[in-house]
Amino acid sequence: MHGRYGTTYVERDGHLARIVDRTGHPHAELSWRTEVDAGGGAFDSHDRSPPHLARLVVDGAAVDGARRDHPVLGAVHAVGATAMTALDWARPAEVPAIAEPGRLPLGAGAAILNVIAVMAARAGVASLRYAGPYPTAALWRSLARSFRAPAGVDEAAFTEGALDRALRGARTPIAIDFSPAPHERLAIADGFVELRDGVERAVIHGETFTADGSPARLVARPDGGAACEIWFGDAPYAQVARLAADGALADGPHAIPACTSPVLGREFPLALRMAIGELVAEAVAAPLAADVRALCADTPLVWADLAGRAARETGDGFAVHAALWDRLAPLGLGRLALALAEALAPVLTAAAVRRAST
Repeated sequence: MHGRYGTTYVERDGHLARIVDRTGHPHAELSWRTEVDAGGGAFDSHDRSPPHLARLVVDGAAVDGARRDHPVLGAVHAVGATAMTALDWARPAEVPAIAEPGRLPLGAGAAILNVIAVMAARAGVASLRYAGPYPTAALWRSLARSFRAPAGVDEAAFTEGALDRALRGARTPIAIDFSPAPHERLAIADGFVELRDGVERAVIHGETFTADGSPARLVARPDGGAACEIWFGDAPYAQVARLAADGALADGPHAIPACTSPVLGREFPLALRMAIGELVAEAVAAPLAADVRALCADTPLVWADLAGRAARETGDGFAVHAALWDRLAPLGLGRLALALAEALAPVLTAAAVRRAST
């Protein structure tokens, strides 16, 4: 069986065994075990009961198909250094919850979700619901890459009451039906491309490019392909690559040019950090507002060359890309402050959550 963009779905004994892109790169390996009946003998070849997943391997992680108990999630599979709720892999009926998503390598959780979408689509499962305690914005974004939510349902609806669900360890399904719509992944130089209705996402040099990304942005081209660009101040800063309509590299990838801003290395004064902290506090979840204010007030913040990132945590504080100063300072400090708050909000939120949990 082949996908629209050349992906091969390899079967063994009627069950999916490998997902391989058209370059020959494997993106998933599945092995299955045959259930043993009460008499101790294996089911014969005429038994229609599907075997159970023994192991799933995706880029960065492996899922052990054996079931074990978890104090919060109940029956689970081990996945990397954490656990996920157990599934009927031959016919998935639920979006799994992962106990500690942060312990999975970057991208591994989304790769597992895509395999689940493939398996659900193959089995004719019309929709799945999430029945876990962690309906986060990050999970919503990952689900959007392999499933489609009903029209009119957005991230806010999915994440409503997320803190309460986490505190209760809720396992009741959220009433949002996600239809399987898996993407095809294509390996390219120093990254990969995800294709569904055309090029939808690319990861190059460790940077993720999407249509609504900032500053790494996927820009549609007239030929049906896309350009992977870095944008600051609503204007392109660098083009990293061009992709054809089938995801192949048409140009690049190129290195992001070095920033030569005169503010490189300069530290933000306390008054400016506190002002930015107030703006960020207004944009994050209410329980984190005080924490991000404190982080801004107590932690050094400097201008730096961050390549394709707008902001990031450093060994001794936080940094923002100096290109923001070059592009936005001439437009006024109010515009610059809002851009800094937008860039720092996800970084400060992640730091606040991590520190609160330690």
